Amino acid sequence: MTREEKSQVIETLTAQLSDNTNIYLADISGLNAGATTNLRRACFKAGIQLAVVKNTLLKKAMESSDKDFGDLTGILKGNTSLMFSETGNAPAKVIKEFRKKSAKPVLKGAYIQESIYVGDDQLDSLVELKSKDELIGEIIGLLQSPAKNVISALKSGGNTIAGLVKTLSEREG
Repeated sequence: MTREEKSQVIETLTAQLSDNTNIYLADISGLNAGATTNLRRACFKAGIQLAVVKNTLLKKAMESSDKDFGDLTGILKGNTSLMFSETGNAPAKVIKEFRKKSAKPVLKGAYIQESIYVGDDQLDSLVELKSKDELIGEIIGLLQSPAKNVISALKSGGNTIAGLVKTLSEREG
Protein backbone atom coordinates (compact mmCIF):
# COMPACT_ATOMS: atom_id res chain seq x y z
CA MET A 1 0.00 0.00 0.00
CA THR A 2 1.47 3.35 -1.00
CA ARG A 3 1.74 6.29 1.35
CA GLU A 4 -1.01 8.05 -0.59
CA GLU A 5 -3.35 5.05 -0.25
CA LYS A 6 -2.64 4.85 3.48
CA SER A 7 -3.44 8.52 4.00
CA GLN A 8 -6.70 8.06 2.05
CA VAL A 9 -7.67 5.09 4.29
CA ILE A 10 -6.82 7.11 7.41
CA GLU A 11 -9.01 10.00 6.17
CA THR A 12 -11.89 7.61 5.49
CA LEU A 13 -11.53 5.96 8.91
CA THR A 14 -11.32 9.35 10.65
CA ALA A 15 -14.55 10.43 8.93
CA GLN A 16 -16.28 7.18 9.95
CA LEU A 17 -15.12 7.59 13.56
CA SER A 18 -16.36 11.18 13.61
CA ASP A 19 -19.73 10.32 12.05
CA ASN A 20 -20.56 7.46 14.44
CA THR A 21 -21.25 7.55 18.17
CA ASN A 22 -21.37 3.76 18.61
CA ILE A 23 -18.13 2.04 17.66
CA TYR A 24 -17.16 -1.53 18.52
CA LEU A 25 -13.77 -3.17 18.10
CA ALA A 26 -13.86 -6.95 17.77
CA ASP A 27 -11.60 -9.84 16.84
CA ILE A 28 -13.14 -12.10 14.20
CA SER A 29 -9.93 -13.90 13.27
CA GLY A 30 -10.21 -17.65 12.97
CA LEU A 31 -13.73 -17.60 11.54
CA ASN A 32 -13.98 -19.60 8.34
CA ALA A 33 -15.47 -18.09 5.19
CA GLY A 34 -18.98 -19.41 5.92
CA ALA A 35 -18.99 -18.10 9.49
CA THR A 36 -17.64 -14.73 8.37
CA THR A 37 -20.38 -14.48 5.75
CA ASN A 38 -23.01 -15.34 8.37
CA LEU A 39 -21.61 -12.67 10.70
CA ARG A 40 -21.68 -10.09 7.92
CA ARG A 41 -25.32 -11.04 7.15
CA ALA A 42 -26.29 -10.74 10.82
CA CYS A 43 -24.62 -7.33 10.98
CA PHE A 44 -26.36 -6.17 7.81
CA LYS A 45 -29.77 -7.25 9.13
CA ALA A 46 -29.14 -5.36 12.38
CA GLY A 47 -28.02 -2.19 10.58
CA ILE A 48 -24.37 -2.61 11.56
CA GLN A 49 -21.49 -1.73 9.29
CA LEU A 50 -18.60 -4.23 9.67
CA ALA A 51 -15.08 -3.56 8.37
CA VAL A 52 -11.71 -5.22 8.94
CA VAL A 53 -8.97 -2.64 9.46
CA LYS A 54 -5.23 -2.41 9.99
CA ASN A 55 -4.39 -1.47 13.57
CA THR A 56 -1.76 1.12 12.67
CA LEU A 57 -4.13 2.94 10.31
CA LEU A 58 -6.99 2.81 12.82
CA LYS A 59 -4.73 4.13 15.59
CA LYS A 60 -3.71 7.09 13.41
CA ALA A 61 -7.36 7.74 12.54
CA MET A 62 -8.29 7.65 16.25
CA GLU A 63 -5.50 10.10 17.05
CA SER A 64 -6.58 12.50 14.30
CA SER A 65 -10.26 12.23 15.28
CA ASP A 66 -11.88 14.87 17.49
CA LYS A 67 -13.03 12.16 19.94
CA ASP A 68 -11.11 10.90 22.95
CA PHE A 69 -10.78 7.13 22.58
CA GLY A 70 -8.75 6.75 25.78
CA ASP A 71 -7.63 3.14 26.38
CA LEU A 72 -9.03 1.86 23.08
CA THR A 73 -5.83 2.73 21.23
CA GLY A 74 -3.95 0.39 23.58
CA ILE A 75 -6.00 -2.66 22.59
CA LEU A 76 -5.16 -2.42 18.89
CA LYS A 77 -3.19 -5.64 18.68
CA GLY A 78 -3.89 -8.71 16.59
CA ASN A 79 -6.84 -8.69 14.21
CA THR A 80 -9.33 -5.87 14.58
CA SER A 81 -12.72 -5.37 13.02
CA LEU A 82 -14.78 -2.21 13.35
CA MET A 83 -18.53 -2.28 13.88
CA PHE A 84 -20.57 0.93 13.49
CA SER A 85 -24.20 1.16 14.52
CA GLU A 86 -26.93 3.73 15.14
CA THR A 87 -28.10 1.70 18.15
CA GLY A 88 -25.62 1.42 21.02
CA ASN A 89 -26.34 -2.18 21.95
CA ALA A 90 -26.98 -3.70 18.49
CA PRO A 91 -23.40 -4.91 17.86
CA ALA A 92 -23.22 -6.39 21.37
CA LYS A 93 -26.43 -8.32 20.74
CA VAL A 94 -25.13 -9.64 17.40
CA ILE A 95 -21.82 -10.69 18.99
CA LYS A 96 -23.58 -12.43 21.88
CA GLU A 97 -26.01 -14.24 19.58
CA PHE A 98 -23.21 -15.27 17.22
CA ARG A 99 -21.15 -16.62 20.11
CA LYS A 100 -23.80 -19.22 20.85
CA LYS A 101 -22.36 -21.13 17.87
CA SER A 102 -18.72 -20.02 17.94
CA ALA A 103 -16.04 -18.65 20.28
CA LYS A 104 -15.65 -15.61 18.05
CA PRO A 105 -16.09 -12.70 17.63
CA VAL A 106 -14.35 -11.50 20.77
CA LEU A 107 -15.16 -7.99 21.95
CA LYS A 108 -11.97 -5.97 22.29
CA GLY A 109 -13.63 -2.69 23.24
CA ALA A 110 -16.35 -0.19 22.45
CA TYR A 111 -16.94 3.55 22.31
CA ILE A 112 -20.61 4.24 23.07
CA GLN A 113 -21.83 7.84 23.30
CA GLU A 114 -18.45 9.02 24.70
CA SER A 115 -18.19 6.10 27.16
CA ILE A 116 -15.36 3.62 26.75
CA TYR A 117 -15.63 -0.11 27.44
CA VAL A 118 -12.54 -2.32 27.27
CA GLY A 119 -12.52 -6.11 27.25
CA ASP A 120 -14.76 -9.02 26.39
CA ASP A 121 -16.12 -9.07 29.95
CA GLN A 122 -18.06 -5.87 29.11
CA LEU A 123 -20.25 -7.68 26.55
CA ASP A 124 -23.17 -8.36 28.91
CA SER A 125 -23.16 -4.74 30.12
CA LEU A 126 -23.28 -3.52 26.53
CA VAL A 127 -26.15 -5.87 25.64
CA GLU A 128 -28.17 -4.36 28.51
CA LEU A 129 -27.65 -0.75 27.35
CA LYS A 130 -30.87 0.91 26.31
CA SER A 131 -31.12 2.86 23.12
CA LYS A 132 -32.07 6.53 23.10
CA ASP A 133 -35.55 5.67 21.79
CA GLU A 134 -36.09 3.06 24.54
CA LEU A 135 -35.12 5.59 27.22
CA ILE A 136 -37.40 8.27 25.77
CA GLY A 137 -40.26 5.75 25.70
CA GLU A 138 -39.71 4.88 29.37
CA ILE A 139 -39.64 8.56 30.37
CA ILE A 140 -42.85 9.28 28.45
CA GLY A 141 -44.49 6.28 30.13
CA LEU A 142 -43.43 7.54 33.54
CA LEU A 143 -44.70 11.04 32.79
CA GLN A 144 -48.06 9.74 31.56
CA SER A 145 -48.62 7.50 34.57
CA PRO A 146 -49.63 10.22 37.11
CA ALA A 147 -51.96 11.86 34.60
CA LYS A 148 -53.67 8.53 33.92
CA ASN A 149 -54.17 8.01 37.66
CA VAL A 150 -55.85 11.39 38.05
CA ILE A 151 -58.10 10.82 35.02
CA SER A 152 -59.16 7.37 36.21
CA ALA A 153 -59.82 8.77 39.70
CA LEU A 154 -62.00 11.51 38.19
CA LYS A 155 -63.98 8.98 36.18
CA SER A 156 -64.51 6.58 39.07
CA GLY A 157 -65.27 9.35 41.59
CA GLY A 158 -68.53 10.35 39.97
CA ASN A 159 -67.04 13.59 38.61
CA THR A 160 -67.40 15.41 41.94
CA ILE A 161 -64.71 16.80 44.20
CA ALA A 162 -65.95 14.72 47.13
CA GLY A 163 -65.91 11.58 44.97
CA LEU A 164 -62.40 12.37 43.73
CA VAL A 165 -61.05 12.89 47.26
CA LYS A 166 -62.72 9.67 48.42
CA THR A 167 -61.34 7.67 45.48
CA LEU A 168 -57.79 9.02 45.92
CA SER A 169 -57.82 8.38 49.66
CA GLU A 170 -58.97 4.78 49.05
CA ARG A 171 -56.11 4.22 46.59
CA GLU A 172 -53.48 5.53 49.02
CA GLY A 173 -54.76 3.48 51.93
